[in-house]
Amino acid sequence: MSVDQIVQLIQSAIQFGTVILFGAMGEILTEKSGNLNLGVPGIMYLGGIAGLAASFFYEFNNPDPSGFVCLVISLLAAFAASALGGLLYSFLTITLRANQNVTGLTLTIFGGGVANFFGGTLNSMAGGVGQISVAATSAVYRATIPGLSDLGLPGRLLFSYGFMVYLAIVLAVVLQLFLNRTRPGLNLRSVGENPATADAAGINVSRNKYLATCVGAGISGLGGLYYTMDYIKGTWANDGTIESLGWLAVALVIFATWRTVNAIWGSYLFGLLFWRCYRIIMRQTELRDRLTAFGLTVILAMGAVMNLAVVMGVAPPKGVPMPLMSYGGSNLMATMLCVGLLMNFSRTATGKEGSIWKESS
Repeated sequence: MSVDQIVQLIQSAIQFGTVILFGAMGEILTEKSGNLNLGVPGIMYLGGIAGLAASFFYEFNNPDPSGFVCLVISLLAAFAASALGGLLYSFLTITLRANQNVTGLTLTIFGGGVANFFGGTLNSMAGGVGQISVAATSAVYRATIPGLSDLGLPGRLLFSYGFMVYLAIVLAVVLQLFLNRTRPGLNLRSVGENPATADAAGINVSRNKYLATCVGAGISGLGGLYYTMDYIKGTWANDGTIESLGWLAVALVIFATWRTVNAIWGSYLFGLLFWRCYRIIMRQTELRDRLTAFGLTVILAMGAVMNLAVVMGVAPPKGVPMPLMSYGGSNLMATMLCVGLLMNFSRTATGKEGSIWKESS
């Protein structure tokens, strides 16, 4: 591989990894409160389409849009829509006591359907499929650090990204400090570990669960917004990539042992493997057979990793109703995650060329 290819590989890993990192951080915060939200892919969909729609209507009605206003509108819309998804999940699982796994999976289907429906509507309003574009907003998200991005190889590797890449890293560190060094963070962890004891200590269990789940969903939604505004440059693609990255975010929570700082390097590793998988597979024949073999390999690998985590004593917050950390359950969860990924890989790879095949720039 040439130097340019290596640089492009690292850049792609960081771009995809940032999407995964936002999703994983939101899920970690949610699980610390004792909730398991498998609706992360759907929530990321909601964040992506909400930010895109808000920016589209602002730019459509303003011939000279302000970059700052575009940024604020898209961020607020994405966070609000995703938090609303988290609120719906919280109401069903905390207040109505619905099953968390079923509710989360339903939210994933709901979010994907809503996002692709409105994405198609926006495309029609813009003049046809692939015509929607929020160039002014996308330019703000893709803007690099002046001067530093021109420093040759170091600049290309470290400073050639939009601000959300650095925001994700800062947010991961802040969340780690919040959960381990502050009283509200410790209260939240106590709610997840032992809600009865937390309630006896005077901590409002329901409020903490609601806040953590809604804020966590809002953070996850920023991953969908970043993918939409930065990687595919302010357009909409219904190729299933956001959903695939959302499932990887759920898997990363376990891989990072529920620590947001670990999720930083873990997300870039997942992003690297995600990109290379596509690039390698698309050069081969008998695509579906190779995708199936890849999916089965990942299933076995994730089952082994999760079982190893059990043997080593790595456990999720006690309040999280996760049968996946048992020996049989770990393989079940790995299977669920990888089946979702495999379905999206097959659908994307065998369909028309989508945004995933574009080289990052």
